[in-house]
Amino acid sequence: MTGEQSHPIQVVVRRTGLTADVLRAWERRYGAVVPGRSPSGRRVYSDDDIERLRLLHRATGGGRSIGQIATLSTQALADLVRADEAEEAESPPAAVGPEAGSEEAGYLEAALRAVEDLDVSRLEVILARATVALSAAGLLDGVVVPMLTTIGDRWMQGELTIAHEHAASAVARQVLGDLLRAAENRSGAPCAVFAASAGDRHEFGAMMAAATAAAMGWRVVYLGPDVPADSLGVAAARHQPRLVGLSVVSGQTSGLREEIAALRAALPPDVTLVVGGQGATTRAAELADAGAVVVGSLAAFRAFLARAHHGSGRSRRRA
Repeated sequence: MTGEQSHPIQVVVRRTGLTADVLRAWERRYGAVVPGRSPSGRRVYSDDDIERLRLLHRATGGGRSIGQIATLSTQALADLVRADEAEEAESPPAAVGPEAGSEEAGYLEAALRAVEDLDVSRLEVILARATVALSAAGLLDGVVVPMLTTIGDRWMQGELTIAHEHAASAVARQVLGDLLRAAENRSGAPCAVFAASAGDRHEFGAMMAAATAAAMGWRVVYLGPDVPADSLGVAAARHQPRLVGLSVVSGQTSGLREEIAALRAALPPDVTLVVGGQGATTRAAELADAGAVVVGSLAAFRAFLARAHHGSGRSRRRA
């Protein structure tokens, strides 16, 4: 490591994965690093600056808000990233023990066979039994997610038809809906509102995030797919949640950053805006700069919810 500032911004962008716009915003708004200037007046950065920016990128990718961590020392950032990544790695996606994984695999295999046979009734029974036998994390991470992913891949390869995909989706939606309905009227529990972003008809990401929160004791309000930012803001004002979760499937959505920034501005400061999905992770630094906490997986979201729950004793407008 060296404190000599000699790297141009193009090198920093390549080594950190941040865009130049996000890097400048982090400097200007949060003082994340203080670049030097070359004789020609261009920004130059040190190895220490690059390492710090890498840590900030990893921390925001793991669910931390740039505004809350930008002033930490580099050592404190390294400790935070190490702790967050260890917590995510240790967060069990299912019940502990080798039997748990094999049990999930058994339900997954049976579910896929039922889908292949287009036997909707059998699929309903299999997933109902899995719901009783497995933890919510095990059900989602070990059965529902890989089932839908496998079916989607096999449909793309021509091995299954759209009828297979629709049948599996209908039953999965029913199972997730049952999990959500059980968490609608939890008096005194922290509230979380979930939706899929405007123009997004793919709702499983939002549903699974909502089901994850429900399994961890939150009172959940699920609004469905294709919810514009202003409507989501109205719902937040009505339910006064502690957290608003938005699923983004396509990172190519026009005006996505502006939508996230507008939603963040519409929410009270004590409400956390969490964004996930493939479209969010491909633009993580940009959306984090717009005020969102970006999570890259259900496991990361689960770890974030655990941290949020531990901090629930702090004063809030409404719990």
